[in-house]
Amino acid sequence: MNLGKVVGTVVSTRKEPVLDGIRFLLVRLVDTDGQETSSFVVAADAMGAGPGEMVLTAAGSSARQTTLTQNKPVDTVIMAIVDTWEINGKTKYIK
Repeated sequence: MNLGKVVGTVVSTRKEPVLDGIRFLLVRLVDTDGQETSSFVVAADAMGAGPGEMVLTAAGSSARQTTLTQNKPVDTVIMAIVDTWEINGKTKYIK
């Protein structure tokens, strides 16, 4: 699992029919302080995330275990919208 920030959308008018109805978002990964890294992923949105929201993504076979993505050719999924995180008792992010 990775923490990331939704920074955009990906639109595809032609795709495999089993992907119809799935929204794809561009997620920039963040470090534990919430600072953006140089890494991006395209993720299927199973949670209704919006621009600027911090999200939790799962990749690989785990990405195909949500109700929306089960048995579909998806490699990364947004499976949670993050409200807060803390490290060693110190809050690093609050929505």
